[in-house]
Amino acid sequence: MSVLDLVPVRSDQTTADAVAATLALARVADEVGARRYWVAEHHNMPAVAATNAPLLMSLIAAATSHVRVGSGGVMLPNHSPLVVAEQVALLEAAYPGRVDVGIGRAPGSDPVTSHLLRRGASGDGVDTFDDDVAALAALVRPEGVEVRVGSTAYPLRATPRATSAPQLWLLGSSTYSAQLAGRLGLPYVFAHHFAGRGTSEAVALYRSTFQPSEELPEPRTIAVANVAVAPTADEARRLVLPQVRTMWRLRSGQQLEAQELVEDAESAPLPATADEALAALTASWVVGDPASAAAELRDLAGRIGADEVMVAPVAGAVRGTPADASPAREQTLRLLADALA
Repeated sequence: MSVLDLVPVRSDQTTADAVAATLALARVADEVGARRYWVAEHHNMPAVAATNAPLLMSLIAAATSHVRVGSGGVMLPNHSPLVVAEQVALLEAAYPGRVDVGIGRAPGSDPVTSHLLRRGASGDGVDTFDDDVAALAALVRPEGVEVRVGSTAYPLRATPRATSAPQLWLLGSSTYSAQLAGRLGLPYVFAHHFAGRGTSEAVALYRSTFQPSEELPEPRTIAVANVAVAPTADEARRLVLPQVRTMWRLRSGQQLEAQELVEDAESAPLPATADEALAALTASWVVGDPASAAAELRDLAGRIGADEVMVAPVAGAVRGTPADASPAREQTLRLLADALA
């Protein structure tokens, strides 16, 4: 089991509270034997505090002992490949063998914020994404790269004397990302939690186009699923209501707000016209008791041919929950780890 955390911000939390809750959740993941703990990159979103993945990775690595820390992902069009390489190479030096770098090409924000992140540069960075990923993959290697400047070979390293390299992963929700990951010989993560459809096709395409690389002789895949687990299925469905409402606002183009508490979500149901859209939206989610959730995740991995399943714990909080904790998300990890053992 691995974990993807968007660092949600609830209506009863400050940013500091949300980060504290994430660190507590990461410690639980470490305790129950999770393989990876990744954080996302989103900008100018009231319900999400994960704006800087490498910085959050450093905090989580310092708070844990064993779990691999990673980005899910760094949105490369927002950044210089060299800057990202320097950040993750330094993390790898501090926490050798524990650093994953998931790379995505979405902006992670609205058009205005994205434009500001890119300092007004023309285009959206997608047209250079293939080259930027290849450059990042080369830059994080301990030996670095040589850049030609006229007739001179200029050596370039992300960090002076590296002894190991972080593991790069390519993230995506389309056939484009699947083919690129295969062509570059990178491991591939499909955003099943966001796309919900096309997972099997993308994973199959990745495997069929995979070209072995020095770092990865065989294809490797992760599928991400939204998950909420509680002692009973009814309780799990209740706890997931705030996330359902957040996703509904996002998909319907409404203004996002801090995530509601469970009681507030219960008292303000969505319109009946939303039922069909919500059913489609949550069809790929895994929400239930421990045994059924574990069975669904095993079935998902087998059905699409994923080597790993990463869970995005989406259970909300009830009124009276400590602001610096997320007990329902911690419960999801504990119950699921026991059921999968």
